[in-house]
Amino acid sequence: MRNHSIEILSPAGSYESLIAAVRSGADAVYLGAKDFSARRNAENFDNGQLKEAVQYCHERNVKVYITLNIAVKEREIKSALDTAKAAYLAGVDGVIISDLGLARLIKKHFPDLSLHASTQMSVHSPACIPLLKKFGFSRVVVSREMSKENLISFCKEAKKHGIEVEVFVHGALCMCLSGQCLMSSVLGARSGNRGLCAGPCRLPFSALNGTGYDLSLKDLSLFPYVSELESMGVASLKIEGRMKRPEYISAATYTLKCALDNGFLDKDLNMLLKNVFSRSGFTDGYYTDNIGKDMFGIRTKEDVNVSKDAFSKIHEFYRNERQSVEIKLDFYANANAPISLTLSDGNNEITVYGENAQVASNKPCDESTVKKSLLKLGGTPYFADDITADIEDNLYISASDLNALRRNAVEALSVKRGETNRKFDGETVYGISPDNKKRNTAVIIRLSNFEQLPESTDGISAAILPLFAKLPDVLPDIPLFAEIPRFAPDDKITLDRLVLLKQIGFTGAFCSNLSAISLAKEAGLKVMGGMGLNVMNSESADTVKNFGADYITVSAELNFNDISLVNTDVKKGIFAYGNMPLMSVKNCPLKNGRSCGECDKKGYITDRMKVKFPVRCQSGSCEILNSTPTYLADRLNELPSLDYLLLWFYDEDKNTVLKTVHDYRFGGKPNENYTRGLYYKNLL
Repeated sequence: MRNHSIEILSPAGSYESLIAAVRSGADAVYLGAKDFSARRNAENFDNGQLKEAVQYCHERNVKVYITLNIAVKEREIKSALDTAKAAYLAGVDGVIISDLGLARLIKKHFPDLSLHASTQMSVHSPACIPLLKKFGFSRVVVSREMSKENLISFCKEAKKHGIEVEVFVHGALCMCLSGQCLMSSVLGARSGNRGLCAGPCRLPFSALNGTGYDLSLKDLSLFPYVSELESMGVASLKIEGRMKRPEYISAATYTLKCALDNGFLDKDLNMLLKNVFSRSGFTDGYYTDNIGKDMFGIRTKEDVNVSKDAFSKIHEFYRNERQSVEIKLDFYANANAPISLTLSDGNNEITVYGENAQVASNKPCDESTVKKSLLKLGGTPYFADDITADIEDNLYISASDLNALRRNAVEALSVKRGETNRKFDGETVYGISPDNKKRNTAVIIRLSNFEQLPESTDGISAAILPLFAKLPDVLPDIPLFAEIPRFAPDDKITLDRLVLLKQIGFTGAFCSNLSAISLAKEAGLKVMGGMGLNVMNSESADTVKNFGADYITVSAELNFNDISLVNTDVKKGIFAYGNMPLMSVKNCPLKNGRSCGECDKKGYITDRMKVKFPVRCQSGSCEILNSTPTYLADRLNELPSLDYLLLWFYDEDKNTVLKTVHDYRFGGKPNENYTRGLYYKNLL
């Protein structure tokens, strides 16, 4: 067995899961408060339970990270700050966060609280690392879609800036890049970006000649590669599963610890882990860059049945306390004076006193017997190899007095280890100021190619084209923005293309993550923030502005009332027309039934109600679109004050583009098949 420097980070959706994780070998746990967590349906922890959990973990040398990793509406910021305050006072070691505005406020109010960038921020390339460092983040949870080569490059750059890298190594895989999914909210009014994902991708969605479940991926498992990850500089290995049973948490944690300790994955433990929970096995496809049909799987009846048999075996992993804290003991005994025991863990030291030692009237106490009694630390988090004992000759000390002394000393040390000295006397004040600015609403269009651009560009303030769109001989005389794919791991390729586009006359870039913003600024381009930044509040909008954005497209999960509360000086717009991108995926579902060479690039997947959802691939990116277009041109008088409306075109011809632009300038009527999106709903 060897000592590992890398952190084992386990989920804790309940107190029982917390105990299972700690006793099974976790170095740290992550858990959620009752609100503002990406797993709001887990049991989670109220303020009192959170304090108790932190004390329990800190007694055992286990760190605690709290998840505040959802997009936060304007009305919720004060409550979110109060939750952060409670976590800070409870002594948590870090906060996992995705909302840029909330992150900025937490750093302002609690500057010594470590910020961890959530995987919901879609971080998958090194370009964003300087921004994260400047902003105050000390760790980043990278996207699960990253390959080994991506991770190696990322870790090298992160090390230069003193940023820790956290990697998911086991658990459920979302089909969509985290932070870029709107499917659950659009189809079921439950937002994954706000912690209430309904898991629609686990339902039947069929590609032509596919599996029938072409959005359902097997669970991730990278346990065979943990030594590799450690050597490349990954700081923390993360297990997914705050909605899972304690037995699952224990099995995954224990197996990961064994893999690290032994340098390899035990086959029997791997089989046990598979039996506890899998979707027809596990996948390492993203890490090994072996993407395809083998990555897909569902939870079968056979999977469920074998789980029942596995649970009873796992209880042994966490039935008893794990002795993980080494201590030193010093015992003193003199005649007619209280016996004393001092415990030290290297940072904390306590001394307790017991009954008076008596001169022996018969047989004096034996030093080895005294030591043996005091070293009985089973059932506690502590262990010691030896004890220093200074005992005057010819004394009698009862076994009960020694046991009471040991128990009192252990309890006192545990209390001290669990204490936090944090104080916060200020108020987490946050005021809401509705946006009453008078804004002139422009029309900006997004096209798939230049052939869709009408000859007349009257009323079109700017056009967005894919990063690698085929360029015409002469560019149109309107501002052009390059759409950076939401998953673009090679920064050099992206930057080289942006520099070229800047040279030939492009104005800016449409950016849906921090790396895209960083690269656009480096290329000297203006930044238009995309929906993928999940901006739901004024603080987030202003933060993106401070990063260099000139425009911000607010989250499509806000209704009009919420949008009116996003008060910012940056140009503010909304997604106003088109088949909204519901998912950005690395693993194209159409390839489950045919090769890229056989694809006409206008495929679709079909749900169990026979509804068809277009799938469009371009610039190395694949997106799954809503089945019906958003249409608001007949409701222009109901829109909040905006600087621009974003019209999103995929397959439409130039005449349709021209007509739609006219509708959004002067009013229009929708076709039979349309949606209002979420603009008239109150998404939880």
